Formats: sequence, C-alpha cells, structure tokens
Amino acid sequence: MRAAAFQKSLVSLFHKNPTLASAVIKGGLGSSVSDFPRNIFRASCHTMSQDSQFESPRTVVKKVLAKQQKEGEGATVRRSIGRMELRNLDPFLMLDEFYVSPPAGFPDHPHRGFETVTYMLQGAFTHQDFAGHKGTIGTGDVQWMTAGRGIIHSEMPATDGVNKGLQLWINLSSRDKMIEPRYQELPSEDIPTAEADGVEVRVIAGESMGVRSPVYTRTPTMYLDFTLKPRAQAHQPIPEDWTAFLYVIEGEGLFGTLNSPPAGAHNVLVLGKGDGLSVWNNGSKPLRFVLIAGQPLHEPVVQYGPFVMNSQAQIDQAIDDYQYAKNGFEMAKHWRSQS
Repeated sequence: MRAAAFQKSLVSLFHKNPTLASAVIKGGLGSSVSDFPRNIFRASCHTMSQDSQFESPRTVVKKVLAKQQKEGEGATVRRSIGRMELRNLDPFLMLDEFYVSPPAGFPDHPHRGFETVTYMLQGAFTHQDFAGHKGTIGTGDVQWMTAGRGIIHSEMPATDGVNKGLQLWINLSSRDKMIEPRYQELPSEDIPTAEADGVEVRVIAGESMGVRSPVYTRTPTMYLDFTLKPRAQAHQPIPEDWTAFLYVIEGEGLFGTLNSPPAGAHNVLVLGKGDGLSVWNNGSKPLRFVLIAGQPLHEPVVQYGPFVMNSQAQIDQAIDDYQYAKNGFEMAKHWRSQS
C-alpha cells in the first residue's frame, strides 16, 4: 500500500473506530507503518479527544448575562432566569446569584407552589420559618425547600462580610403545589463528589461520573457543580427531553462545540436539544459552572411574586389565604422571625 493511501485509510479508520486503528498500529504493518507520519497520528488522537462524545451534542441556543438588582432589604442579586430576557425555563422559574452583607438580607416572606434550592458558595445563611424549623447552611451546603401549600420564612446572613450563593426556583406540578412543606438539607461533606482527568464534580442532584445524589427531586432535576482545571474537558449526559442550562461561576470555557464563543462568569447559557453537553477549558485558570437540567412540566405558569400557580384564580386564592392566615398559612398570624 502506498504511504499516502495508507495515511488516508488509517485517518478514516481512526475517526470511525479509534480502538481498532490503535490495534492496527500496535500490531505492526512492516515498512508501511514507518511511512506513516507520527505527527498525523498524534493530531488524530488529539482531535478525537477534543470532539464531543455525544451522538446529538447539546449546543448553546441563548446566552443571558445576569444583571444586578436589589432584592429583600438591602441585598444585591444577579438575576438571569426570571428577567424579561428569560422569563422562565420550564420547569425553572428563577436563578439568582446573591451577595449579602449584614444587616441586609431577606426577612419574613411567603412562598407557595414551588421549590427553592439554596447553594452557599461563600459564608453562611440562617433560615427560620413559621413551623419552627431553623438552621444555618455554610459554604458548600445545600438547602432544598419544598414550599408546597405555603410557608413563611426568613433568610439572613450568618457571618460578617459578603455571603454569596445561588438560589434556584423549581416549579411544582399541579398535583404537588398544595403538598405539605418539607426540607432536605445537605451539608457540604455529604454531597457526593467525583474527580478524574482534571475534572471535579459535586453532585447536588442527579448523577455524574458514576456517583449519585441522595436528594429526592419531586420535579426530576439534575444539579451539578463542575470545576475544570486548565486544559481539561468534561462530557455530561443529559436526558434528551429535559430542559438544560448552565451558569458560569468563575473562569471561561467553551460549551457545546469547540468553535463556540467562550463564555465567562455570570452568564446563563440555555442549551438546545441533545443527549449531552461537552465543555472545554482552554484557558489558564480554573473554570467553575453549575449544570442544571429538569423535566419540563408543560403546564400553565401564573406567578405573582412568591406565589406560583396554574391559574389567576389560584393566585387570588393564595393571596387571600396569606392575608387571612388560612389554608396552609394558619401559623402566619402570630409568627415573626427572631433576629
């Protein structure tokens, strides 16, 4: 076989079946192998390792920069999902990256019809509600709160300086909107982690790299915190019919394809359809982002501030229940959080 023809055949074989191609080379082909340029072989290996690992890779279809706004009392958040540019992303209703220093915070306020997931990135927050639940979550901890039929609570910084985290709102289906409130609290040391080839993932919900979170997600959800060292890459399967997005916490990366424009901190990237996401950190600094996906509910969404229901009549009922301390808000009449 002539060298040029051999090179062309082996490159083609590499793209179709890299294992077989490697076996052919290792098996030896006499003088023909010596004719094959080593730099082409290495480039092919590099190209294969850089390609997406998925049959139908997800790509970025929308990019939204989270913008600062005031919330609560003196608190600052960067909101991405929940703004006019990205009103909601079924089943997700809101994503805030919050920065709070005492005495600012989020004093007593109600919720109905959805879940809140608070993930602390720095500092600590103390939560208390009208049912007597009270606790503090610190750096790396997660609180997964199902508001259900109704809850009134406060969320206030527990340390001096800046307390920073992410809060995600996840919609509940119509059959779950009026369930009893519940909590799942996951200390940092109990969050499953995996690490390989310069990639670390904390599995808050769902599964990644062979480890699974113990968190029960009433609306099926994946919530993964990835950190990629420089030159590392990650490939994460995602159920094809789920809505998916990511939020960049720090660093800069390529998401979906190698020719995509780089995205940096505070950007939400909405992903299109597909069976998985590929990410590359071609920079000199670590890249950290959360990848979040969930099964869409395909139900009407009517929202009035902290109440999320399926119809205006249900919103009117929620307001009435809250004002008159009934139907889930009975304990609201005489309760106030303790500072």
